Amino acid sequence: MPPRLRPTASLATDAVLVGDPGRALLLAQELLEQPKMSNHSRGLWGYSGQTPAGRPLTIQSTGIGGPSATLVLGELAELGVRRAVRVGTCTGLGEAFGLGEILIVETAIAAGGSAAAHGVALDEPVTPDLPLTEGLAKAPDGFRQATVASFDSHPGDQAPPPGAVAADMQTAPLLARARTLEIEAAALLIVAEKAGGDHLEKEALELAEKRAGLAARAVLST
Repeated sequence: MPPRLRPTASLATDAVLVGDPGRALLLAQELLEQPKMSNHSRGLWGYSGQTPAGRPLTIQSTGIGGPSATLVLGELAELGVRRAVRVGTCTGLGEAFGLGEILIVETAIAAGGSAAAHGVALDEPVTPDLPLTEGLAKAPDGFRQATVASFDSHPGDQAPPPGAVAADMQTAPLLARARTLEIEAAALLIVAEKAGGDHLEKEALELAEKRAGLAARAVLST
């Protein structure tokens, strides 16, 4: 049994990963039929069940930041997860993307040191699984691909590396860890705030979370 996740229900080989346990509950209710809580240890809420198409799917919260997310992913791998899509939030940098837009991560730059434990140097780019990413790009939702930077602290006050149009605290180390675990992983990020301080309202954020979750479920169903 992994030391942090203590599942009370079997996990699927496919998973949607979210930072916030509240988002895990929201997406479990949106994406699964009769979801069962599969983990509540350490507040890392997780749910497992079947999609309307009858495919097993797990939705698991990973906590805040890269170190927490990579630890959780490692334990999910021990429990049989082989493919994952992160559904998270990010800070929009500049005017390329507006509040509420959903980005398909094309490249994640390691702008903090937490990815170093998984073989990624500072400012090195990490790419997601290509088939999953291409599947997300083909979805009818019209999400755009983007390069993001992943910091180890809140990115709002930090200078991003060249080419990054958004920033978060988790994607680069998560993708790096997935690579070492041979897990196919991709990421969708909702622009929930801008560097100037504007934030997406709660109802709009929940709608975007559901849209991103539905897209993640669709690509994991193929």
